[in-house]
Parts: sequence; structure tokens; C-alpha cells
Amino acid sequence: MSFDATILSSPIEYLKGVGPLRADLLKKELQIFTFKDLLDHFPLRHIDKTKVNTIASVNQSMDYVQVAGTITEIVTLGENRSKRLVATLRDATGEMELVWFRGIQYIGKGIEVGRPYLVFGKPGYFNSTLQITHPEMENYTPEKAGGRSWLEPVYPSTEKLKIKSLGGRQIGKLTSGLVSSLTERDLPENLPESIVRHFGFPTRFEAYSRIHFPASEPEYKAAVDRLRFEELFIAQLRMGLIRLERHRYSKGVVFAQVGELFNTFYHQYLPFALTGAQKRVLKEIRQDMAHGRQMNRLLQGDVGSGKTMVALLAMLLAADNGFQSGLMAPTEILATQHYTGITGLLKDMPVNVALLTGSTKAAERKKILKGLAAGEIHLLIGTHALLEEKVAFQNLGLAIIDEQHRFGVEQRARLWKKAAIPPHILVMTATPIPRTLAMTAYGDLDYSIIDEMPPGRKPITTVHRYEYARASVMDFIRSEIDKGRQAYIIFPLIEESEKLDLENLMRGYENVKAFFPEPKFWISMVHGKQTPDVKETNMQRFVRHDTQIMVSTTVIEVGVNVPNASVMVIESAEKFGLSQLHQLRGRVGRGSEKSFCILLTGPQITNEARERLKTMCATNDGFLIAEKDLELRGPGDIEGTRQSGMLNFKLADIVRDKSWLDAAKQFAESVVVTDPSLQSAENLRLKAYLHSQKGKHAWSKIS
Repeated sequence: MSFDATILSSPIEYLKGVGPLRADLLKKELQIFTFKDLLDHFPLRHIDKTKVNTIASVNQSMDYVQVAGTITEIVTLGENRSKRLVATLRDATGEMELVWFRGIQYIGKGIEVGRPYLVFGKPGYFNSTLQITHPEMENYTPEKAGGRSWLEPVYPSTEKLKIKSLGGRQIGKLTSGLVSSLTERDLPENLPESIVRHFGFPTRFEAYSRIHFPASEPEYKAAVDRLRFEELFIAQLRMGLIRLERHRYSKGVVFAQVGELFNTFYHQYLPFALTGAQKRVLKEIRQDMAHGRQMNRLLQGDVGSGKTMVALLAMLLAADNGFQSGLMAPTEILATQHYTGITGLLKDMPVNVALLTGSTKAAERKKILKGLAAGEIHLLIGTHALLEEKVAFQNLGLAIIDEQHRFGVEQRARLWKKAAIPPHILVMTATPIPRTLAMTAYGDLDYSIIDEMPPGRKPITTVHRYEYARASVMDFIRSEIDKGRQAYIIFPLIEESEKLDLENLMRGYENVKAFFPEPKFWISMVHGKQTPDVKETNMQRFVRHDTQIMVSTTVIEVGVNVPNASVMVIESAEKFGLSQLHQLRGRVGRGSEKSFCILLTGPQITNEARERLKTMCATNDGFLIAEKDLELRGPGDIEGTRQSGMLNFKLADIVRDKSWLDAAKQFAESVVVTDPSLQSAENLRLKAYLHSQKGKHAWSKIS
């Protein structure tokens, strides 16, 4: 059995009607390199082209219309950029304008006054005149309108392609030629027969034919459902098999005992009782590390949910079993914070903890490397410095990575090559990932969730204020400073321009200084253009309470812990995504005092921005916020998922198609449990398909 057989792997230039020049355009503009790529270039929608509207019945609320009429006039208007070709189309009920801004000369030559045309496009108004911009046109005969298929596909294209006569309609003609040349042998079935029967799916060949050229709407829907399910099912099956392989063959060190260090800390030094969620996660980690296979676990929890405490207890388990641990953080500030926090918690326990960063002095570095190689250091905390070749552990048993999305796959892999038997891996993130996304993007990992906050943490009060309330916001900050508190004022990064970023920040800094003049008030400023030393100095001044206000861009999103800070003001809050707003808000509410987050915006904001701000004011739950973010922005924008390669679906959408995702997961798990080698007669087609796709997808695993 051959999948996506020879004809579909043919280079696109060999398709009738393409050739080398058009092929280059299709490759550059739409990443269509082969016949299969064109087949996977699905229509945006289908339009009923049997219907011809009268001009009098057309209005701009209509999505797309088709009208038939005669061209009565063609003129060229305007100059330079505003130059346009305008034709008047008239039928028995009225007239409308057809307008072109590009390809004017070429289009002008092809249109004749007095000739009847069938015109298709999206209607709109300009200066109260009904018009269609860049319409599709063809010569009209009454038979043409009536003799079409019920649904005609509308394909995504680009402006460059349209100019070169490769718009949606031309792509449709190429696809039609391709589809009519295919047979069942070119698109053999890849799903088990039982699944096809269970859902009443069309065959794979039928689904591909009908998604492009359906005879009816139900036929189109059935084709889409079949191909959506296939995408989700194959992704879940791949990850299930990867996970099974890892569980079956990845040898890991055994942490057989819960010893004296763990018990002493748990019973004598633990500053507060663990939450139910922390206990549950710790149990999952302990079970993983006792089984003799490598743990590969993603630990997610909201800002302040107590992930570090779980990580510390896991490292004490390693030490009890004679193994060392490494904890890697993305920034020096965060690494130092972990070091200070962990050494403070361990107090006078016999656990040797060291900190290794780019700033570690040569003599101290030498001492650390020697202690590490001799096995005298139990816990090494640091930044990328841990990845250096000179850093050699005597027996690394546990590697913990904080804020995992900040490290590339390759960097992470270097850490666990530092032991003969790969160490157990715990990757932590404070950016909650919606369960639907985690299930899809991180299906090859086991994952744990801390979805409960430690007792005593006060919820942060979040409010939205418009620019005109700035003075009262500043007065509120002043009242908090008078109580001995500190405040953050954050400005957005404008991706297009570093210069604009800096100007924006400097202008904001001067405004803040006008409200809070020296020497009564002192302000720290931090931004990406500063050298690491200057940035560090300014942050430390704020940490030490030498300054009351920190004015910054989003560089403080992760890693600053100032329990005394009680106010977070986010300027131009409408420019931030939900996850980022939530991360920034997490910089306050770290002490025992009541904390506040103020979202400042201009008076004009979009409905989507308003929805984001409303969500922020309504909840402090990072998982609810992540679900809303996924709903509003889609999976592509969720931080850290792009590199996973798991979400490049052509049809499936994990938010909209959640019921299909659940069904796909259920069927994939059943296959993995009952026939992991895919040897049964029913699963042979699946095995052949997966084998044929090897190397075609970036199914990167987190480790």
C-alpha cells in the first residue's frame, strides 16, 4: 500500500496549467511545492453561483454577490496611488461601479463597453455609490449562470498571485484539473475501518474530492468533519506512541526512598501547609521517580501557586537517594531569586546549594565546578551557564527547568546529556496552558497542574481606567507609597520600532517624574536597550526599596519578586495579550498586603480589547484566562506552542473542534492500549501511513 503516491509527490510545475514561472509564485506565496500541497490548500468557503442577484437587491451587508449586466462606461480616474479604473455595470434594475486599483492597463484591455458580463465579488459603498472592488468577471450568457455546479469553491490567494492571474478562481481551475486526474489508489484509506464506520465518514478519497467540489452542503460538511478528525486523531496517535515508547524504553534513575532530608524539611522547616494540589503533584512526581524510567513531566501552575516548593521537595528526594539536582532559570534575576528563596527555606539543613550564572566570579566558579564534580554540591541553581561543557555533575539525577518556553529544545537536551543515565526532567511554567492546548501540544509529556493557591494569598483587585482618570490613578499610587508600599508602571513594547519603544517609555518616565518629583520620590527605570549591568542595578535598587516606583517595559514580566510592591499600572493595556497582562499582574500580590492592578487605556478601544480587559477585571484564575486567550486569539499566539510543531493543523481548530479533539484522543488512546505495534489487520493502513509521513513533520518533543 503506498500513501500519497507518486502523482501527489510530483513537483507543482508539472501540473497542467502551472509551469516554472507560476510554480515559483505558488511556492513563494502559498508554500505549494507539490500536487499534495495544492490538494491540501482548502477552499475558504463555497458560493452558490447558480444565483444571480439584481443590482437593485444588492446591499453592503451581503457577503458576496453575483450580478449580470452590461458595461456602459469605462474611465481611468485619479493619479499616482489613487489612480483607479472604474467601469459602470447596468442591468434592468439599476447600476453599480466596478473598481480596480491594480493591473489597470491589463484589465482595461480585456473589458468592452456594450458587452454583457457575469460579475462576482463583495459589495460595498463609496460616497453613497454601490461598488465591487476587484471583482471576478466573465462573459455572460444565460446558460452560464444556470449551468454551474451548486457550490463553487473560493480559495485563499494573495495580491501578487491575483496580479499574475493566479487568484482564487484560477487556483480552483488548477485544483479541479488535479482532483479529476486522481483515483482511490492515489489517496488510500488511512483510518481503521471501525472508525470510518462509527462516524459514517466518507472514504479519504471522497473526502478530498468533496471538500473542494461538493454537490451539496451536507456533503461538504461530512468531508470537512472526516479530514478534521483525521488530523486530530493522527496527532494524538503519534504522541500516544511517543509517550508509550518513552515509558517503555527510557531508562531512569530510581529514587527508591523518601529519606531524612525530605522528612526533616517537610516536618520541621516547611513554612506553610501544602495545598491539596501541591500534595497531588508531589505524589505524581514521587511515583514517576521511583519506577526506573525517566520522568518527563510538565508542571504548570499560576504565578504564586507554589511550584518552587514542589521543585525543592523533589530535589530533596534526589539528595536523599544520593543524586544531585540542577535548576535552570532563564534570567540571572530569577536564578538569584530561586537561590535566595531556597537557601532561606533550607536554613541550617545539611544541604549544599550553589548559584552559577554569567556573573559568578572566576574563583567562585572554580570552587563550584570542583564541588559539583566531587558530589559535594547537592543543588545547583543557575542560568544557561549550567549548560557549559565545563559544568560536570558527579551524578545528576534531576533537572528542573523554570519558564520552559524560554529555552530551545536543543538547549534543554544538553542538560540531560550530563549524566550516564538521563536524569528525571521537570519543566515548569507560570503561563497556564489551557487543558485543551496542553493535551494537544504537550501530549508526549506527562503533565501536572497546581490549580490551587496557598492559603492567605489575597486576590488582586483589578480595575480598568481610561486616560482621563490618570490624575486619580497617580493619587492612588501616592497614597500606597505613603503607606510604605511600592509600584510598577509598565509600558508596552511596540514591535515595529525600538526607537518608538524608547520614546514612549522616556515620555512616560518624564510624566511619572512630574507626578512624583525627586527627592521625595525616587524612580527606577528598566528597558531592553540598557546593558545587563545597568538593568540589574536599577532592578536591585527597587528590590532594596531604594526606589518607590519602577517604570519599565515588559522585561520585568518574569522574575522580579518584590513582596512590598502593591500596585501594578499597565499603560496602553489594550495593546497586551491576556496571558501577558496576567503575567504582569502576578508581579504584585506577593506580600501580605492588599494589592491592585490598574489597566490604563485610551478612550477608543476595540471590542476584542474590551473583552480582554473585562476578563482581567473579572478573574485572577490563570487557567480561566488562558482558556479565554485561546478562544480570542487561537492557539498560534499562545507563548511557547509555536516551537512544538503540534498545532500546524490545516482544518482542525482545538477550540472550535473540542468535541472532535476529545473523540480523536479517546480513539487514539484505545489504539495505543490495544495494539501499540499497529500489527492488527485493521491498523496496518495506519502503520503504513505513519511510516510514509516520517520526516515530513516537525513533531518536536519537549525533551
